[in-house]
Amino acid sequence: MNRTRRLLTVTAGLAVAALALSACGILWDPKSEASPSAAPSSSPNLDSVPAGFEDFYGQALSWDDCEGTDPGSYDCTTVTAPLDWSDPDAGEIELAVIRRAASGGDAQGSLLTNPGGPGASGYDMIADSALFAVGDELADAYDVIGFDPRGVGRSTAVTCLDAAKMDAYLFDIPADPRGSAGWEAELTERNDEFVQACIDGSDGILPFITTDNAARDLDLLRAVLGDAKLNYLGYSYGTFLGATYAKLFPAQVGRLVLDGAIDPAIPGLDVGTIQAVGFESALRAYMADCLDGSDCPFGGSVDEAMADLGTLLASVDRSPLQASDGRELGADSLLTGIIAALYSQESWGFLSMALEDALGGNPDTAFRLADFYYGRSPDGTYADNSTEAFRAYNCMDYPLDTDEADQAAAEALIAQKAPTIAPYWQGVDVCEVWPAEPTGVREPITAEGAAPIVVVGTTNDPATPYEWSESLADQLSSGVLVTRVGEGHTGFNKGNACVDDAVVAYLVDGTVPEDGLRCE
Repeated sequence: MNRTRRLLTVTAGLAVAALALSACGILWDPKSEASPSAAPSSSPNLDSVPAGFEDFYGQALSWDDCEGTDPGSYDCTTVTAPLDWSDPDAGEIELAVIRRAASGGDAQGSLLTNPGGPGASGYDMIADSALFAVGDELADAYDVIGFDPRGVGRSTAVTCLDAAKMDAYLFDIPADPRGSAGWEAELTERNDEFVQACIDGSDGILPFITTDNAARDLDLLRAVLGDAKLNYLGYSYGTFLGATYAKLFPAQVGRLVLDGAIDPAIPGLDVGTIQAVGFESALRAYMADCLDGSDCPFGGSVDEAMADLGTLLASVDRSPLQASDGRELGADSLLTGIIAALYSQESWGFLSMALEDALGGNPDTAFRLADFYYGRSPDGTYADNSTEAFRAYNCMDYPLDTDEADQAAAEALIAQKAPTIAPYWQGVDVCEVWPAEPTGVREPITAEGAAPIVVVGTTNDPATPYEWSESLADQLSSGVLVTRVGEGHTGFNKGNACVDDAVVAYLVDGTVPEDGLRCE
């Protein structure tokens, strides 16, 4: 049973909250400027349309005020996309789109955005915090576009469990000891029930919830918005979506910035392993900072404090803490809360509160962090379907890792390099019982012929470790690496003027950053 492959969610709220320029062989100079962004047209751009999909590309959009936003601040539309990009007659899905018009006057084009996940709502990111997501200067220059990818949120969505059953799926603690046959059997039964609910509720879309299809949807959005080229800012998983777009449509690449990159070449088993090591590193950085303060719930050296945290995790694994809402906090939920806080250094103080409360027997603050991670509201409802969509995409994008020797090696590496996290990292993989075989491939993406693509990496990013940004920038024929030295997930609009200036100069003016720019 594949127990090690546990890919962690990179959610919008946490993440926000990458040669030759032509077939003629003109070499790209890193100091040159990218071609100007063309202003969007009021009608679809039909310069490059896949055969058989002319009706989809030719659709006219009808924009209206958006529900839940101030009239005039945003407008919204729905785009019809094919269910199956290999068969235009196989059915249709809907994509929910929100637009914040350029605040500086005439827009120089559309800037499409994706917050991560997979499964996070791009619609909500722009509706709730457009300026936080892209910053003032980009909002001045572009019509900022948010959209829910296929399977997500307001678009045709993956639908599985109601709130009560989702609570049981995520938070109920198995009766048998961790790692036992009974523990595995109970988690396998839960996965079976979850998958059956997804089959029953999702109306046949599960085999088509893939990043490849979502990237083709992205090109459709570009065209119906009237843009000749795609200008795009993708965070976290959004970097994989953007890189996949560049692989499929290099000639349509305009100005792409990929922040907090996923390496498209590494298998799922390695993703989970490297993330475990990344979160352990971030946890040690948090602990060092905590110990330097006056209100840290731990003492001694970093190693001693990490050992004490390990003792806390083991304690709640043996004897869960009951929260005020009746849920029980075990090691899995406590680790989820810890991980949620490690996405941003600004959350470290809240993590200290959660750990201090848990040490005192009160798990409520830790549950607040875990709930934030899963999009769970205080009333017990879920704000979105990010948990379902996350699993749907990953089960289709990642081939299963079934080699027992590889799994054993991964477990040994995690135990060595992430000893605090290791006992709670393994789990029974829901993808083993997914109703469709994965169609994704893990391979380098070069995107030959694409315009410069800027990749931003943060040196101690726990969710998308820096080495992934280095790798993606190296794979891309026109990749440009910008490094933010620091903590937390993603680098743009996080208070580092060097990073922000480089990204804005590229997206607004087309000025390509120096490859290897390092921002302290």
